[in-house]
Order: sequence, then structure tokens, then C-alpha cells
Amino acid sequence: MKVQQANWELYQKQKAAEATLYEKEKEAEARPRAAAEASYFARQREAEGEPYAKKKEAEGLIALAEAQGAYVRALLNAVGGNYATLREYYLMIDRGMFQEVARINADAVRGLQPKISVWTNGGGGEDVASAAEGGGGEGDSGGLSDAAAAVQDGAGADRDAPASLDGQH
Repeated sequence: MKVQQANWELYQKQKAAEATLYEKEKEAEARPRAAAEASYFARQREAEGEPYAKKKEAEGLIALAEAQGAYVRALLNAVGGNYATLREYYLMIDRGMFQEVARINADAVRGLQPKISVWTNGGGGEDVASAAEGGGGEGDSGGLSDAAAAVQDGAGADRDAPASLDGQH
């Protein structure tokens, strides 16, 4: 009876080992197939998404072109319809010339400590022209000094500017 019992236990262990082996073989066979299916599914999703991505990219390019068109129209209106001037301004803007000029100017004045003097006529907001004519403000003894008259005369200096400086060709 002990032999039969030992044979029975051995038989049970062999069957359990065979079942485990069978499961492991099936898992090993399923792994490459599952990986292949996952890869196929990923490629399929990518292929389906590609036209959508291309469509969105095209829509973005159209929106960019429309915005640039509006920008160029606004510039053309700003320069009075003069295409040559528009072309020059657009090239200067596109190549960053104005930013470069601003940077150069900022570098030029960096570190300077200007001395600024503010002259007032004591009249609480009167303009230079009325003050120069003798309409001084409170506490003023009747008109500004020669400095105000010089400023007023300097304001008319553009009347005598040469034709090449008046902005018309």
C-alpha cells in the first residue's frame, strides 16, 4: 500500500508539473503574439492620426498666412499705399533692424548720468508762447526772460528747413 501511495503522489506531482509546463508554454507563445498585436495596434492608431495631424498643421499655416496678410495690409495702409515704402519697412521689421537700433541706443546711454534741469515760469501750467508774450503767472514780473523767447523762436526753425529734410521728395 505504501508503494501505491507513493506512486499516486508521484503521479499527482507529475500531472501538476505538466500542467505548469503547459501554462508556461502557452504564455511564452502568447507573448510574441501579444507584442505583435500591440505593435500593430500602435501603428494603426498612428496611421489614423497622421491625416488629422496634417490637417491641423495645414489649418495652422492658413491661420498664420491670414494673420500675416492682415499685418501687411495694415502696414500698407499705414504707409499710404506706397508699396516701395512698405517693402523697405517690412524688410527692416522682418530682419529685426528696429530692435537692433533700440539695443544700440540702449547700450550707448547705459551708464550715463544725465543732469536734467526743469525750468518753469511759476505760472501753474501756462504754455511757453503765452508766457513769452508777457502773460506771466503768479509772482512773475511780466513775461519770461530771453530764454523763453529763444525757445519760441527755435520752435519755428522747421519753417526754414531745406526741402530734403521736410519729409517730401
